[in-house]
Amino acid sequence: MIQISDSAQTHFRKLIAGQGGEGLGIRLRARNPGSPGADCELEFCESGDRNGDDWVIECAGFNLYMDAASAPWLDGAEVDYRATPTGGELNIHAPKLRGHAPEADASLAIRVQYVLEAEINPKLAMHGGNARLESVSADNEVVLRFGGHCQGCGMVTVTMKQGVEKTLRAHFPEITAVRDATDHAAGRSPYYKGQEGKSVAG
Repeated sequence: MIQISDSAQTHFRKLIAGQGGEGLGIRLRARNPGSPGADCELEFCESGDRNGDDWVIECAGFNLYMDAASAPWLDGAEVDYRATPTGGELNIHAPKLRGHAPEADASLAIRVQYVLEAEINPKLAMHGGNARLESVSADNEVVLRFGGHCQGCGMVTVTMKQGVEKTLRAHFPEITAVRDATDHAAGRSPYYKGQEGKSVAG
């Protein structure tokens, strides 16, 4: 079901030893499975913290626990640890985790939403922002609403035109316009502000 390489098991044993070791395991769960933003979450788990429906994977010197809801999404996953010049890197390859991209005949709204979650929001998240789809009109006009630090940000117009709109048009040439419906005056703690802390974006 899940393959955990010897190097990954060695890495986990070292982490567990650093936390005291005895009775401690690793919990692996799927976060937001079936979506482009899905990810894997790892945490230490004491035997008393186990759920009744946990799957238990016995490793050399510790157990890895996985809740039943995550099991279908993590089926076939491979966990590996590789040494790098700066220390090491843990990789989890879970081919079922994010589901599948929409088919070509899916509605434009569904396909735009997928690209927002898969490509655009991970980049905006680096600056504490996000974008969500508000609507798609009958003539393929896409309306977005920005949140987080993008709301009220003085650079949001540049982000919209040079980043978000450019990406969407590259995927969907049929889009006639991309518009921003955000109330930027209500934004709090933007990543970048204009002069005197006021947004320069309309």
